[in-house]
Amino acid sequence: MSYVVPVPPQASLAVQDTDARFPVRRIFCVGRNYEAHAREMGNDPDREPPFFFTKPADAACDTPCTIPYPPLTNDLHHEIELVIAIGKGGANIAPSDVMDHIWGASVGIDLTRRDLQAEAKQTRRPWDWAKAFDLSAPIAPIKPIADVPSLTNGRIWLAVNGETRQDADIADLIWSVADHIATLSESMTLAPGDLVMTGTPAGVAAVVEGDVITGGVEGIAEFEVTIGPRA
Repeated sequence: MSYVVPVPPQASLAVQDTDARFPVRRIFCVGRNYEAHAREMGNDPDREPPFFFTKPADAACDTPCTIPYPPLTNDLHHEIELVIAIGKGGANIAPSDVMDHIWGASVGIDLTRRDLQAEAKQTRRPWDWAKAFDLSAPIAPIKPIADVPSLTNGRIWLAVNGETRQDADIADLIWSVADHIATLSESMTLAPGDLVMTGTPAGVAAVVEGDVITGGVEGIAEFEVTIGPRA
């Protein structure tokens, strides 16, 4: 088969303790999945059905890394999230069967151009320009699920220049990993290579050029991301 333009490289992420790579197909992100974060963003934390937005596959990048401060924003925010890697596809997956579809887990940052998101909310437009820009999903190497101690509890934290900003437990998720992946699978068929970013706890805030962001999820993975000069 021939193509009329060069075929893009396969987006992928590192796998812990191996040279193998996890191919990334799609990135789904869950919104408002921690009560305290919902409140800090001015939203009702009641257990409404989970909602999702997406990032392109090549927004994912390995950590440690340096990411240029993105264009079109003066208010870049960090949002640390537990990341789930899908290894077996399916539609209408029951919550009790979700674990059979998970290949592994990691931790990453949903980088957000908050000023563009606020504008999108005011004008009732999609969040794409705020969420789906280049290198907006730095993610630590993925740990195979057999080595993951828990997807239901464990500290999740983020610090900037050594100062802790986000500090919670994944037990605080409004919708559990099983519940929100099952809900996602009702809307579309999940496939191997899909990633699900599961929402961020309270404490999101701005970063600037030169900041060093560190964080992790207990027993799963840790990352380091440096914000470089403006792109």
